[in-house]
Amino acid sequence: MKVAILTSSRADYGIYKPLLNKLGNDPFFSCEIIVFGTHLSKTHGNTISEIIADGFTPFATLETAPESDSPEAIVKSMGKTMSLFAEFWKKHAVDFDYVFCLGDRYEMLAAVMSGVPFNIPFAHIHGGEETLGAIDNVFRHSITLAAELHFVSHESYKNRVSEIMHNSKNIYCTGALSLDNLNELTLYSKEEFINHFKISFDKPAVLVTYHPETINYQDNVIHTQELIKALDTLSEKYRLIITMANADTMGNYIREQIQVFSKKGKDVILIENFGTKGYFSCMQYVDFILGNSSSGIIEAASFGKYVINIGNRQKGRIAGENVLNCTNNSDEILKTADSIPGKPFPGISNIYGNGNAALKIIDILKNK
Repeated sequence: MKVAILTSSRADYGIYKPLLNKLGNDPFFSCEIIVFGTHLSKTHGNTISEIIADGFTPFATLETAPESDSPEAIVKSMGKTMSLFAEFWKKHAVDFDYVFCLGDRYEMLAAVMSGVPFNIPFAHIHGGEETLGAIDNVFRHSITLAAELHFVSHESYKNRVSEIMHNSKNIYCTGALSLDNLNELTLYSKEEFINHFKISFDKPAVLVTYHPETINYQDNVIHTQELIKALDTLSEKYRLIITMANADTMGNYIREQIQVFSKKGKDVILIENFGTKGYFSCMQYVDFILGNSSSGIIEAASFGKYVINIGNRQKGRIAGENVLNCTNNSDEILKTADSIPGKPFPGISNIYGNGNAALKIIDILKNK
């Protein structure tokens, strides 16, 4: 079976990796990787280098990253992505039995929609979810409508995809694919992590990942001010390890404000791209997680970590009891941080599965 993987960012590539490894080791499949989006952006770390370092050779690279974070630039990037993929699909429409797409990004939507007139058989991962504070909701459900196969992370999302598709055919609950990494990766020991990233844990630490809310995106100015106000206070007690915002509307604004904050002599470390192993290793060693990333909703429970989920970006996603929700208000963020016990979350399971999604996906494909 000939399959392809569409990857546009560090985030989806990290999720895909367990599936890529298993497809590559199974002679039943030939697998190609199509790279675009921020993988080819210097600003976002040129993360195509991580793909190559992992031993994969991209089948194609398409330079589609937006020039800025304005709504106009995002739309122009979508148009460029569709135009470049129109030429790509024209040449390769019959090359693949299935093309995997993941999640809800605008550039993923553009790549998929350009393939619809060519009847590309898409397989969508992470459909049916909701993030009411982001325009990604529109993109995610549109990708679902364009796909033939659906691999969802929770039974509730399977029901929603059924509602969107008006049938229950070819919809499979596999659990979250990213959790397979926790079974397959050998994470850095604390000493290895410290030596590799030059980040020590001689004081309590917090992993911070904060992205824009793209619904009412103008509010990100106030939201960012409130976040930094809270971080300023937290930095008196904690080392703040901050991974940078993604390429959404107002993402560059958040980046700039975080960079300014980090230069004020606070105990702040900025990371453009940890890589999957580095990110999960960091998650293992920090005291808790703060921000509005899906990683706090999906993966953090597997590490027994409390998560302060800020604002509405992830609103609508099903979350475990380790996730503590608060508004974009500095006082409430600090109050929530003070409420976290000085010990790991006692839960023993993750509502998004136990890390065998890739095998389930492969078994399903082999029976097609």
